[in-house]
Amino acid sequence: MAKADRGHGAVEHTHLPPDDEEVRAPELVQHRELSSEQWERFEGYAKEIFTAFGLNVDTPGTRDTPRRFVRALYDATDGYEGDPKLLTAFPTECKGGKGCEINQIVEGPIPFFALCEHHALPFFGSAYVGYIAHEQIIGISKLTRLVRVWARRFTVQERMGDQIADTLQSLVQAHGVAVTIEAHHLCTQMRGVRELHPRTRTAVWRGEYANNGDLRSEFFHLSGSKNGA
Repeated sequence: MAKADRGHGAVEHTHLPPDDEEVRAPELVQHRELSSEQWERFEGYAKEIFTAFGLNVDTPGTRDTPRRFVRALYDATDGYEGDPKLLTAFPTECKGGKGCEINQIVEGPIPFFALCEHHALPFFGSAYVGYIAHEQIIGISKLTRLVRVWARRFTVQERMGDQIADTLQSLVQAHGVAVTIEAHHLCTQMRGVRELHPRTRTAVWRGEYANNGDLRSEFFHLSGSKNGA
């Protein structure tokens, strides 16, 4: 189910997986190793591009710009390296019964910065993550780590929400997982249609959230997220 509203520069997408869709955790870690020769070559490419586009790369302020640019791009995508602290989970406080299936843990807003894989331009905003614990819980700070490990890559907002939800589900085997994201995309502000205040909202539901509208409404209420408006 998807809903779009461009009247105020906003786009909303809601993802509820089919009943027979098997949720699998995406690959969390992809190690990167660059040689000194690669760094030097990439910096040369950046220098060539900047020069062709009009930047004078022979001033005190710009001589190191190609190097800084390549290094900054590498740092901004360090989510590919994963985060070992995400692998820690704890026994839940659940004592059994239906109460465990309706108690929500909600964290947000979690700020993030990502790079759109279509134009390599930033998109940024906030994520809200909620889940209904089963036998395990995850430390609250790990929810922030989880968002950022998927945000600090070349990605798209729709996929990022799915990856956060599926990874959390695989870590704690929750009764349900909810992820909403609201972001501004510079690819629509700096180029193309050049909208002034574009805003994209996405929502991903797993388990009990996909089947229970009251839980989704409570999630929006607890998070203060505007996605439910």
